[in-house]
Order: sequence, then structure tokens, then C-alpha cells
Amino acid sequence: MVGLTEAESIYAEWTFPAEPDAVRTARHAVRDTLDVWRLDHHVRDSAVLLVSELFTNSLQYTSGPIGVRLAVVSVCPAGLPGAALLVEVSDPLPDPPTARSPGPDDEGGRGIQLVACSARRWGTRRGKTGKTVWFELPLPG
Repeated sequence: MVGLTEAESIYAEWTFPAEPDAVRTARHAVRDTLDVWRLDHHVRDSAVLLVSELFTNSLQYTSGPIGVRLAVVSVCPAGLPGAALLVEVSDPLPDPPTARSPGPDDEGGRGIQLVACSARRWGTRRGKTGKTVWFELPLPG
């Protein structure tokens, strides 16, 4: 679904089943939407990577639906200049993700570290039926 709200110039959102194949579908949905929006390819690639990490993290712990939402926001708090891409990944579990310190041979545990290093801002919030992990990527211009 793509639409407009007062605070955002444009947004898209989807709900996916908590199934391994849905990660690929979510990546394609994000990539295709950001291509249609003609966003910078570096922003697109970062968003796709981080959505994939957060989605995969949700898959490990939930059997419920996983939501993905994209929005271009023009009002940036805390004096941050310019527009940003706001990305949200939601699932039905209330517990926020925890950053781990994986060893060099560990295959997982780096998703939140990637988000923290790549995003301008990021965080979590509880909802009525779960949590949302969100991040912002600055848009050039």
C-alpha cells in the first residue's frame, strides 16, 4: 500500500507472513518501491540490507506477521538537516532486540550493530500488540 499523510510526503507498507521466503519478498518490495521513488541507490541498498537484517531477526523469534513500512519524512528532529527515509519493521513480540557481541566466527548477531552503524537514528517502540524497530537514513540533497 502506498499513500500520503500530513507529516510524510509518501509512504508504503506491507505485512508479510513469518516465513523464510518472505524475507526475499520484503527485500524486493523495498527495492522496487525505492526505485519507483527514485531514491539514491546508496540509500536504497542500505535500506534493503537493514530491512533484511531486521526481518530475519523477527523471523527467529516470532510466528506472527511482520510489517514493513517506508516513509519519506521532511521534518527531522534534533536539528538534523534535510529529508530522511524512515523505515519500520514490526512484529507481535513486545521485547526489543538486544545488541550482541558476536565472535569472529559467529554467523549471526550483527543486525542491530549494522543498523546502529548505518542509520542516522534508530530505536524501538512498543505497540498495542508488539514492537517496532525503526531507523532513518538521510536523503541526499
